[in-house]
Amino acid sequence: MSEIVKEAWRKYLIQLQAHPLRTKAVTAGVLAGFSDAVAQKISGIQKIQLRRLLLIMLYGFAYGGPFGHFLHKLIDAIFGRRKDNKTVLKKVILEQLTSSPWNNFVFMMYYGLVVEGRPWSLVTSKVRRDYPSIQLTAWRFWPIVGWVNYQYMPLQFRVLFHSFVASCWGIYLNLRARSLVIKQA
Repeated sequence: MSEIVKEAWRKYLIQLQAHPLRTKAVTAGVLAGFSDAVAQKISGIQKIQLRRLLLIMLYGFAYGGPFGHFLHKLIDAIFGRRKDNKTVLKKVILEQLTSSPWNNFVFMMYYGLVVEGRPWSLVTSKVRRDYPSIQLTAWRFWPIVGWVNYQYMPLQFRVLFHSFVASCWGIYLNLRARSLVIKQA
């Protein structure tokens, strides 16, 4: 079994080197799909909703991976690849004040409008009501992830690490979004 894993990892690294954006997009899409499948099962859905799963994968593929790819390149362009505590803190603060609020907002809008197919007025009302608590929760969780990512991860692995942790965060957001819809019904 370990030989299979080693070979898969070797091939992944080759793809990451040859096609970094595409590889990060596919990775983010697969992990987002995994996250949604787990969230669906935890929420008690008996049969996986394939349309929902594919739309969540599309979000990871078309938005999550590419956004992370360019974000980390930009942050390293701004601050360099230094890993001293002061520089890492600046990177984390910048990420938490810019991309964290944006990403949570985009996910909530996408989930409501595209995944659930709800009307604009209902989605914006839900985002207005629930976004602050979701963002505050994010600020309790993501700075630690950001610190680990900037301190210990090489640039080429940051999106992979972030996407893996985001798959756990995605389970939380999915379950939170679903519970809010159920409360409104």
